[in-house]
Amino acid sequence: MKKLFFTLSLIFATLTGMFFVTADKASAQETVRVASDNAYAPFEFQDSNKNWVGIDVDIMKEVAKINDWKLEMTFPGFDAALQNLKAGKADAVIAGMSITDERKKIFDFSEPYYTSAITLATTKASTLKSYDELKGKAVGAKKGTAAYDWLLKNQDKYGYTIKTYPDGVHMFSSLASGNIVGAMDEAPVISYAISQGQDLAINLPSFSLPGGYGFAVMKGENSKLIDGFNKALTQMKANGTYDKIVQKYTSGKKAVPKKDVYTIASDNSFAPFEFQNTDKKFTGIDVDLLNAIAEQQGFKIKWNHVGFQPAVDAVQAGHADAMIAGMSITDARKKVFDFSDPYFDSNLTLAVSKSNDDIKTWEDLKGKQVGAKNGTASYDYLTKNESKYGYTLKTFTDATSMYSSLKNGSIQAFMDDEPVVKYAIKQGQEFKTPFEGIPTGQYGFAVKKGTDPELIEMFNNGLSSLRASGKYQEILDKYLTSKAETAPESDTESTMFGILKNNWKQLAKGLWITIQLALVSFVLAMIVGIIFGLFSASPSSVLRTISRIYVDLNRSIPLLVLTIFIFYGIPNMLQLLTGHQSPLNEFTAGVIALTLNESAYIAEIVRGGIAAVPAGQMEASRSLGIPYVKTMQKVILPQAVKITIPSLINQFIITLKDTTLVSVIGLVELLQAGQIIVARNFQAFRVYGLIGLIYMIVLLLLMWAGRRIEQKMK
Repeated sequence: MKKLFFTLSLIFATLTGMFFVTADKASAQETVRVASDNAYAPFEFQDSNKNWVGIDVDIMKEVAKINDWKLEMTFPGFDAALQNLKAGKADAVIAGMSITDERKKIFDFSEPYYTSAITLATTKASTLKSYDELKGKAVGAKKGTAAYDWLLKNQDKYGYTIKTYPDGVHMFSSLASGNIVGAMDEAPVISYAISQGQDLAINLPSFSLPGGYGFAVMKGENSKLIDGFNKALTQMKANGTYDKIVQKYTSGKKAVPKKDVYTIASDNSFAPFEFQNTDKKFTGIDVDLLNAIAEQQGFKIKWNHVGFQPAVDAVQAGHADAMIAGMSITDARKKVFDFSDPYFDSNLTLAVSKSNDDIKTWEDLKGKQVGAKNGTASYDYLTKNESKYGYTLKTFTDATSMYSSLKNGSIQAFMDDEPVVKYAIKQGQEFKTPFEGIPTGQYGFAVKKGTDPELIEMFNNGLSSLRASGKYQEILDKYLTSKAETAPESDTESTMFGILKNNWKQLAKGLWITIQLALVSFVLAMIVGIIFGLFSASPSSVLRTISRIYVDLNRSIPLLVLTIFIFYGIPNMLQLLTGHQSPLNEFTAGVIALTLNESAYIAEIVRGGIAAVPAGQMEASRSLGIPYVKTMQKVILPQAVKITIPSLINQFIITLKDTTLVSVIGLVELLQAGQIIVARNFQAFRVYGLIGLIYMIVLLLLMWAGRRIEQKMK
């Protein structure tokens, strides 16, 4: 009996101990009551199984797990959630709640866990492109939101009327029925609605919300909840959990890539959309945006920063699959390209020298020289209005040369995209904009018409997702706000020594490509030129005729035109003939163009050298019975070589200088390397002076070597 009693006592004690241990553990787990909204997708909403899901819900669950909190989450709606918090019925609120100065007086906030922006949604059929077009029209917003505050603040400026709604469902229904022309809400909410098939579109600019979203408690209470949330958020961002949650609700649809890598052509000097940063890497709005879309949609890209017009030509010739370069969507371009949804709205603006007080209106441009980059919306606008305002239009291939022309007085004004001009001014350029900009439409990502439709689909899907996640607005703010990333200060490159010190690797690489291009082209040109030179001195009339046709044709075509035709024209011709594109790379196209051009001149040098040998020597040799070929080898050509050496050396020097023309197709030789540097530091005089000095040193060495060779040949 005692043994039985002892055994039962032991079992009882064990069970009792287990109970108290479990009880102690349960009591150690803190219960946290969190209130939230009830219809704010993608942050909190009910799925098809009536379960509460969303970015806020998943983040809160993970935070509770990390902090070992027992989470009790309720969804009474935004206003009710705040009232519950104030009444002590909830410990905290997470409901896509923007952190504002007014709210900080009542609540304590965590670190921002999400950045967002507000934008105006329209129907897909709407033609609204600008907030200026809202005058006299009605727009909607949910009362008490950041969108409502923005509309109220800007009502006098744009002249619209405001209608308020209790929730997004009623607001978007009102938009669909035509009671309002636009509905303003946060970008991720609208983007999510679009991804769910609603008849909505985002065609107007977004405006960032400075504070971001925060987890909130009553002021002065539950600071440990704020600390716990911040600690968990830091951990979630470090281990990737945060990104997974956001992407789960904002990734949207995805298309299937059909290529391993897509080649993307772009500009190389169009800050803040594409430019080189301090690490000599291309960056900017376009670059960051497409990189983020490619990562989000799961396709790979290869960048080719060749300049705006070469990028346009590269896509048409099949050298690139697509381009993104601040390219305005126009009806004319739609005939050649397929465009994505617009990703940026811009104005054109006129810039003059900071000291110029004579130009204050368009009428003041009469008799003046005005510049624009060829092929841009600015060029089209200025061309259209040239006779109206009486100015003379001058075209440029890049912004650097256009800025320099304004500084030296060869033009009195220029027109470019407003963000580009403002960015240049921020970098210290002595410009000003005398009057308001002109709305010109929108930028788009483009492919050749009828090709790569999956690329457009992936871009559109990714753009929608980035807008929903707030990443899109982060990219814009990075380059367009007062704290935007800038090109390096020119103080470190205010001298040629400083420029050389900071950029010698880039210049050396450009010089090496220049030398390679000249050497390969000249060797091939020598072979071809000697052959046709011998043909021209042949007793055969057929060979002489062939040589004359070859030489005359190549000498009659300017090298610049020949280079462009070979790089862009031949692939298109091959496509028409074979149905397949076989694009050439820039170096190969440059070699072919230089070989054809230089070989024609070398052929003439060879012909002239042979003709310079007295004719009597050929006659004497033949009279002795020596065959024609033997006479050329032993008698004529040795003398002709000595005669032609100076001219051939001179022709190599010309070939080296002609390599600068190949930069037109985007080959980054020495001159193009310099143009990229100037686009970053705006030190045109010093950079081009340094490049001129490099060419001078190289060519002087060649001339010295040529004279030494010539002396030894005597």
